[in-house]
Amino acid sequence: MSTLAAPVPAPALAPRRAWLADLPVLLVAVVWGGSYLAAKGITTAHTVIAVLVLRFALVLPVLVVAGRRRLRALSAAQLRGAGALGLVLGGIFLLETYGVVHTSATNAGLIISLTMIFTPLAESAVRRQAPPAAFLGAAAVSVAGVVLLTQGAGFTAPGPGDLLILGAALARTVHVLLMARIKAVQDADSLSLTTVQLGGAVLVFALLAALPGTGDGPWAAAAGFGAAQWAGLAFLSVFCTLFAFFVQMWAVRRTSPSRVSLLLGTEPLWAAAAGIAIGGEHLAPLGLTGAALVLAGTAWGRRAAR
Repeated sequence: MSTLAAPVPAPALAPRRAWLADLPVLLVAVVWGGSYLAAKGITTAHTVIAVLVLRFALVLPVLVVAGRRRLRALSAAQLRGAGALGLVLGGIFLLETYGVVHTSATNAGLIISLTMIFTPLAESAVRRQAPPAAFLGAAAVSVAGVVLLTQGAGFTAPGPGDLLILGAALARTVHVLLMARIKAVQDADSLSLTTVQLGGAVLVFALLAALPGTGDGPWAAAAGFGAAQWAGLAFLSVFCTLFAFFVQMWAVRRTSPSRVSLLLGTEPLWAAAAGIAIGGEHLAPLGLTGAALVLAGTAWGRRAAR
């Protein structure tokens, strides 16, 4: 469950120094992989919005304090652009969190990896430029893998959770394309841009929480949390949001954006590992075949896109 800041170019590093920058990024991929299981452990269908409010409301003040000077320097156009991106980001987290409630953490992490396939395909469509044949082959392998992954014990229709996660992958694609095409935000400070986006997402969650019929309110959900639920919420807020964001900010200035993206692309592996090793999930042979195809297809697609 990632929130990506726009990367900036960085000078090449010596191999040893590059690996020192890679290790924290790899740790981000690990915690993001574990975020699906953590979200599943503290969230029900009635507490999705409440948990989202709590998760981001805990971390947003830290980002505001850390970047208050640069926030004041944003222009009105930059604020509007970042706010619009925040609305999309809110939709992504709603789809992801509702989705993970209704599917396994393993499925969620693997299906969301299709973003790496959808984004170049969408960009090719916008540019009216056909992608390489190798990339189309990789996309076909990944889609076939998702079909197998979502079938369970036999060839049945994908479950609602799987479809919601697929929707989140498509929404992530829209978010990336908008970040590249909204001119006002392209020169904005990354910390300020992310802070405004998270603020927009929290506003969406807070408004939804105030509506009747949207489940428990944040305070009611928090009152029902035990130690395990608070630990899960702290993990999502501190590690999967605050720590992950600052590591990205640090890493893209010390290594290449493509290297960071490649390491973060291991997120599905860790999602599957967490779901199986900690969550007690297990995949049937059909599901294992689908998982292998998703991972192979996304890895192939990243190489073909480069």
